[in-house]
Amino acid sequence: MKTTFLICGDIGCSGYGSQEIYAKFLKHKEEWFEVRFTGCQGFCAVGPVIEIQPQHVFYQKVTVDDVEDIITTTKHNWLIQRLLYTSPDSRLHVKTNDIPFYAQQKKVVLRTNGQVSPDSIDDYLALEGYAGLKKALTMTPSAVLDEIAKSGLRGRGGGGFATGKKWQSVANSRETPKYIICNGDEGDPGAFMDRSVMQGTPHAVLEGMIIGAYAIGANQGYIYVRDEYPQAVQNLQIGIDAARSRGFLGENILQTGFAFDIAIKRGAGAFVCGESSALMRSIEGKIGEPNEKYVHASERGLWGKPTVLNNVETFANVPYIIQHGADEFKKMGTAGSPGTKVFSLVGKVKNVGLIEVEMGLTLRQIIFDIGGGIVKDRPFKAVQTGGPSGGCIPAEHLDSPIDFDSLTALGSMMGSGGMIVMDEWDCMVEVARYFTKFLIEESCGKCVPCREGLIQVNHILERIAAGKGKPEDIDRLQALGEYIANSSLCGLGKSAPNPLVSTLRYFQAEYLEHIEQKHCRAGVCKALTTFTINQDTCTRCGACFKACPVNAIARNGTYQILQEQCIKCGECRAVCKFNAVKW
Repeated sequence: MKTTFLICGDIGCSGYGSQEIYAKFLKHKEEWFEVRFTGCQGFCAVGPVIEIQPQHVFYQKVTVDDVEDIITTTKHNWLIQRLLYTSPDSRLHVKTNDIPFYAQQKKVVLRTNGQVSPDSIDDYLALEGYAGLKKALTMTPSAVLDEIAKSGLRGRGGGGFATGKKWQSVANSRETPKYIICNGDEGDPGAFMDRSVMQGTPHAVLEGMIIGAYAIGANQGYIYVRDEYPQAVQNLQIGIDAARSRGFLGENILQTGFAFDIAIKRGAGAFVCGESSALMRSIEGKIGEPNEKYVHASERGLWGKPTVLNNVETFANVPYIIQHGADEFKKMGTAGSPGTKVFSLVGKVKNVGLIEVEMGLTLRQIIFDIGGGIVKDRPFKAVQTGGPSGGCIPAEHLDSPIDFDSLTALGSMMGSGGMIVMDEWDCMVEVARYFTKFLIEESCGKCVPCREGLIQVNHILERIAAGKGKPEDIDRLQALGEYIANSSLCGLGKSAPNPLVSTLRYFQAEYLEHIEQKHCRAGVCKALTTFTINQDTCTRCGACFKACPVNAIARNGTYQILQEQCIKCGECRAVCKFNAVKW
């Protein structure tokens, strides 16, 4: 068996030179090994990364200068210790699955993501790609629907609606034609799950869509991809062309008489187009704004016809379910949330990256075991799940399981899988203000509660952050949050108050500090923050003096902050290793 060097080609590793590393491997290519430029391998914090198969050796922080050494040492079955991952306890880890970041993960959606070249259908086929489709085509459509329903698969793009129930309602319709749509319009700040799947293993998405189309009786599908994902669009189109040439798409799929094809539609950059009805209007060439919800897409969706719409991750689960069976899928996760979930783990966590875990793991396991804990070992404060419309969950709930219903009970949501970790240097008033402002800018403006209500929320939050808040603002914010959630037209508006409501629920004392004490404990709100240097703990190292961008630190035997010049950027605090900068 040939040795294979799997070089991560996703954006994080590419930004640190993995393309140049790949090119140098090709330049030094020898008969005994092959090289693949793969999709995201997950561990973004230590990129560029390379996995060597079949040895399962994992190298991190690789540079172009390391390539010849890697080839030579691998040929002789040696290891380069300086490139191995070292745990905080100083243990060297050789094999990928021994590394704490990977040890508790379970790969279903991402099972081929770091193993195949995204532009190679042969790579995908070699790892049992399209086996699920081949099996599905030997079954009746109703049997496929039954298997999806039995699996308990819930939509991975937001509310967690039962996939089998949605598909069955479209299959039952006598209206034709029927359509199937994949929602790849991922617009959450800090989220890159769907992009990584579309870009890294496009055939998994295509295979899931083809199986879905067979089950419901659709002959045309669309993948709606945000315009900011050009590499995902390119890899999907290469995949579509390759699937068509191999008989997996087209007029007579695998000689069964089933006809189905897929087209890519590029979004125009509007966050609201991630909402189902707005997305379908956009595909139709109309303004991307939501419709009233009294008619479901399964009855009247794209061009007024029955339509199934699921997100990228949902479709990528389908081939596994059909190939291995619903019972096997249900062995993972929880009774109410079977299977796995892909998350982008970002923020103040040491091991930033793309992860896939079984439903039911706790927040603590994800943030501290897989994520490695908080940067600089500062205290954990909160984690926001579900994107800008998600809630902020505090430390007291770190042992809560990750599943659809548990997150909803905590005032948050699963969403598409963004997970932003925060520490004591994050101000919860500012977090609520930031995401409210984001949603104001992304609102379509069609309905008054969302359009005007969020603006009023933002005005009050800005007033509180400026030290001009009033005690009655707390009640006003709670009333506005409830009104917006109950009265808005679409899911974006109904969930828009979540960052506000959850921070009021868990961090109301912090709001009151801003209002009553005119103090921001995180040192973020400039009007309520004054940085000073504690002379008793200052070691006179000069780090703060060098870091200040406006020369606001005087050096005259001691270091002191000149308040009239200070812009309160916090750089002095960030570089001080002795906690001498106070606020």
